[in-house]
Parts: sequence; structure tokens; C-alpha cells
Amino acid sequence: MARLSESAVRQIKDICDRYKKEKTPLMMILSDIQNEYGYIPLEVQEVVSQRTGISVAEIYGVVTFYSFFSLEPKGKYVIGCCLGTACYVKGAQIVIDRFSEILGIAPGQTTKDGLFTLDALRCIGACGIAPAVSINGKVYPKVDVEEVEDIIESYKKEASA
Repeated sequence: MARLSESAVRQIKDICDRYKKEKTPLMMILSDIQNEYGYIPLEVQEVVSQRTGISVAEIYGVVTFYSFFSLEPKGKYVIGCCLGTACYVKGAQIVIDRFSEILGIAPGQTTKDGLFTLDALRCIGACGIAPAVSINGKVYPKVDVEEVEDIIESYKKEASA
């Protein structure tokens, strides 16, 4: 999306216009754009700024502050490893390290083939099933480091089917 098409610009403006009557529309606008495109690059932030009058600096600050917004495209499968206290003490760090090792990426990165993004999350509210891993909304409970390779392989098979 480095260069926005006219239809993309129109769609972004339409999203902004949906929230004209809102007192503080930015989060709703950005959420809709993230859901539509999967990420919010600078070019999109500039269109939002022009349409709403909110500075690019403020928009950028919001996009970079909240972990559910992204400046870069995410992979087809977004692996979120919870590193909250309960998950951490139950071995979440070695689980995320294993994902990182197998995929060849660090947390916050996407594999070159665009298949996987690895994210370190602070807490996903699944403390009773720690350590927890979320992949595109599906939560894996009590993940053991030995399960990581099989989890990745199942998604690779799904992608090639």
C-alpha cells in the first residue's frame, strides 16, 4: 500500500466520514482502517489527518502506542505469545524463543514469505491456562515448548492446502 490508489483514498475518507459526529473519532477510524487493510502506514495516516484535522504526529502516536495497530503488514497467521506474569512464570519466554528460532524471526517481525508474524503480548487474559498462545484469535492453552513445531507445521499445511 506504499502508493495509495484513488479507490483506497476514497475508502479511507469514507471511513473518516462515518465518525464525523463523534467527539473523539480517532480510535474508531483507525480500528476500521486496520480491519480493512491489516495495517496503517504513514500514507494512510496522512489521508486521515487531512480529512479529520488531527495531526499526523497525534495519529502516529496512537498507532505506535497501541499494540493492536500496526505500521507494517502482518502475516497470514499472527502468533501472539503472552508474556504476562502468569504466562511468563509458566515458561512463556522459552515458548516464544522456540517460535522465534523455528520461524527465523524476532517478536514484532514477519517471515519473508508473509505467512507468520510473531508478537510478544503483555497479557491476553488467559492466566488460568498459562502459558497461552493466540493465533488469529484461536487460543492454545498450556503450550509446551515441544508443541511449537507441530503448531507451526499445522498452519503451514493449512496454508498450502
